[in-house]
Amino acid sequence: MAKKIAKKLKLQIPAGKATPAPPIGPALGQAGINIGDFVNKFNTATKAMIGDTLPVVITVYEDRSYDFILKTPPTASMILKAIGQEKGSGKPNTVKVGTITKAQVKAIAEKKMVDMNANDINAAMKMVEGAARSMGVEVK
Repeated sequence: MAKKIAKKLKLQIPAGKATPAPPIGPALGQAGINIGDFVNKFNTATKAMIGDTLPVVITVYEDRSYDFILKTPPTASMILKAIGQEKGSGKPNTVKVGTITKAQVKAIAEKKMVDMNANDINAAMKMVEGAARSMGVEVK
């Protein structure tokens, strides 16, 4: 018999740096998850990816057990990492914060492909280029 799902939580947590402090602790506490247990499992699972912020989907069942699925880092944070910037431009149309090559766009698109609803690599690259442009990053 399948377990009944009580709740689904979507959080974005820095890899290897989950703590019981807000905002993570209260969100897990309300869902009835053992906070310390989740923090340990998440940090162990993401130790190799420190420096990235990872979206995580936590499925909580009625018996208070849970599963979690890690997604790939947000496209925007991958672009910023590629150009070595902290954040995008406040005025993307007039102020540019950097440039990204087609090769870097392709590398990001290949990593993100599993979480994107694109049919092929070219469509995924267009999505990454659009995200880059909206952040004030030029694609060369």
